[in-house]
Amino acid sequence: MTELLSPAGSPEAVIGAVQNGADAVYLGLGDFNARRGAKNFTEEEFEKAVRYCRIRGCRVYVTLNTLVDDRETEAAVAQARLVSSLGADGLIVQDLGLVRALRAALPDMPLHASTQMSIHNLAGVEAAAELGLTRAVLARELSIDQIRYITANASIETEVFVHGALCFCHSGQCYMSALIGRRSGNRGMCAQPCRMAYSLGGRMDDYPLSLKDSCLVDKLAELEDAGVACLKIEGRMKRPEYTAVVTGVYANVLHDRRAPTKDELDTLETAFSRGGFTQGYYKGDKKDMFGVRADGADRDAEKLFTAARKAYSEGELRRVPLHFYTLCEKGQPIRAIAFDDDGHRAVAAGPLPEAAKRQGLTESFVADQMFKTGGTPYNCVENRAKVDPFLFLPTAEINDLRRRLITQISEERAKPPLRRSLALPPLQEKKNEPGAPLTIFQVRAVSQLSDELCALRPDYLYFPAMGLVGDFSPVRKFAENGTKLVAVLPRVITDDQSEDVLAALEFLASQGVEEALVGNLGHIALARRAGMALRGDFGLNVFNSRTLNVLCEGGFLSATASFELRMAQIRDLRKSLDLEMIVYGRLPLMVSDQCVIRHSAGRCACSAPAQMTDRTGNVFHVVKEFGCRNVIYNAHKLYLADRGSDVAACGLWGARLLFTTESARECVEVAKAYLGQSDYRPNVLTRGLYYRGVD
Repeated sequence: MTELLSPAGSPEAVIGAVQNGADAVYLGLGDFNARRGAKNFTEEEFEKAVRYCRIRGCRVYVTLNTLVDDRETEAAVAQARLVSSLGADGLIVQDLGLVRALRAALPDMPLHASTQMSIHNLAGVEAAAELGLTRAVLARELSIDQIRYITANASIETEVFVHGALCFCHSGQCYMSALIGRRSGNRGMCAQPCRMAYSLGGRMDDYPLSLKDSCLVDKLAELEDAGVACLKIEGRMKRPEYTAVVTGVYANVLHDRRAPTKDELDTLETAFSRGGFTQGYYKGDKKDMFGVRADGADRDAEKLFTAARKAYSEGELRRVPLHFYTLCEKGQPIRAIAFDDDGHRAVAAGPLPEAAKRQGLTESFVADQMFKTGGTPYNCVENRAKVDPFLFLPTAEINDLRRRLITQISEERAKPPLRRSLALPPLQEKKNEPGAPLTIFQVRAVSQLSDELCALRPDYLYFPAMGLVGDFSPVRKFAENGTKLVAVLPRVITDDQSEDVLAALEFLASQGVEEALVGNLGHIALARRAGMALRGDFGLNVFNSRTLNVLCEGGFLSATASFELRMAQIRDLRKSLDLEMIVYGRLPLMVSDQCVIRHSAGRCACSAPAQMTDRTGNVFHVVKEFGCRNVIYNAHKLYLADRGSDVAACGLWGARLLFTTESARECVEVAKAYLGQSDYRPNVLTRGLYYRGVD
């Protein structure tokens, strides 16, 4: 049976979800979940919530889906130990280092790959399985055909979002909130800049990054038939009544395997929408997916929520089937047993029955008393009694027997499973060779590969793997000049695109390119199939030393430090493999399957990058990415040429200059500045987050 998973941003939302048919809820507590702005749970509230859910047969998954630094890792593991001991059914995790730590510390606890891992192909799911995860939450951008292919061939469960907000950027790859406001989406503090107004050359009243909410309520049977293990509703930041209403509609449609009614569709839209819903990604039609939330209070929504709150607050809508058998024999205490369909049982005994002076007990009377489970989470579905004639017991004693059975069965159902809790293994570390970091130039366009740039003889040149298909000559001169070449894989590669990427890599390998820069777990297999060694890009979100350990054990030659880290944090990483850092360039804020360029021009115009302006006048460049995707770059260029001693103190293997929108001439001038041959600096620059850090 496919699981329906509902959001619970507060204790009341747990009740709303469970009473309306959720098979599982997901929630967060503490500082290590991607919705730190939700009410979330205290330890006491969490314990009560888990007990409430376990008694009613609802599973509880805990979100530990943020990046954690070295100082936070032990606290995150301690929180995981706590929720495991209290009976959580699984942990949802993003950080690769935390996955490794949890796998070692809690080997019996199921771990799920968060959507923040940006898993968008089968190889990504299999890589998650190799890390010990038991379920992968797939990227929201996938179509039903892609979901069906991945699920049919995956070795672990898949989970799909079916309702709620859509991020403009692939989850886990958004750095916009962090870089413009120090509130990191990867750390659970996203300021939702995609919901703000931007100008695309016109008036400041456009919302080119705000997508409608997804609604797949009419596709549930199709997803179930595809083998998807779990259907997930988004919304931990929304109110409990929203959770109750949406869960109720989805539970009824899913469990009845039917199409939603018009009233149910209207109910979903009344509860929350941004000018209606979209199924654009699911259907593979990404046009007309944009929408914003109307301002002002909605009276219809308030009426709907009031009714929902009344329903889940005043009674037990969720009832567990229970079986009773009662035995009342002469000379023996009255005895009874209760059991559920999950293997839990309870046994209780009462006083000795007396000889009846008038009407004795009957089997039907005893059975009727045991049937009275109203006001409890149980529904008596079978009730048998055997009663000897001419015996008497007060009705209160029979009722007490029933109540004790229900209490016992609740305690049995609430018991957390026994799991091992082991010590964390020590970190790996290697001695860093002293010396200045190697020089790395990364280009985005062939036009940037000038003879002047080549003459500067960088140690490494990173170039787009898909930009030189069939013509290797633009980079051959760098190799002939002693520069090591590394092919940069696209940020997103779906299964239907993988053969094209593999063909490009095999061509490059035939030309002598031996290494690939990989920013996603699902791209590792492609590079290896082409015979290339691996280097890790920023998309892997290296935020702690244990993530470096994971990549080292995975055969990576190097990794890139997250540019959400402070320099001091990068310096203190225990480096088990070579580490590089981006020290120049427009940092990528978002990668999206949406086309801002087409939205701006009204037509496909990939050769002409777009510009997007916010209310403060900052201009963000938007460029084409492989697969008709877009990358939005920061308005300001990261510049650290005058902070060379700070960079050197980080103990790096390499320092990367990231050339994006620069002309060939500007690339040369920037490179000379970093080589100490020029005093060039951008007109508008930023130090990024290397000195400020993020919340």
